[in-house]
Amino acid sequence: MARLQKEDFDIGEEIRGLVEKSGRTGGVVTFLGTEREVSKGERIEKLEFEHYAGMAIKELDNIEAEAKKQFDIIDCAIIHRKGEISIGENIVLVVATSEHRAAAFDACEWMIDEIKRRVPIWKKEYTASGSFWVEDHP
Repeated sequence: MARLQKEDFDIGEEIRGLVEKSGRTGGVVTFLGTEREVSKGERIEKLEFEHYAGMAIKELDNIEAEAKKQFDIIDCAIIHRKGEISIGENIVLVVATSEHRAAAFDACEWMIDEIKRRVPIWKKEYTASGSFWVEDHP
């Protein structure tokens, strides 16, 4: 089940939790999104993530379920942060486990692309020159 949370997450703990679910796991692929300090040439002071409360988690759950049906994976997980995020902090974690690496790579890439495309989560960047909503955050 996907999570949308304010607090940070432990990457190792999240991966171990998925791997321990099945003795068949032979490949684990992760995508970790972190806050960088420069965007479009401007230094970022902090980020803020807002979301459409009921819809965002529902869509994250849908993406996980679809990945399990569409790809030959054992399991997957999505965690996305909300609220204020400082430079260098974790933002999003996507993990896919499978018997072989190819399926896990494909599922992980598909999930992060779908999150960006479908989930109502918005990013606001704070810089020295002001704050603004980011329309496209690939």
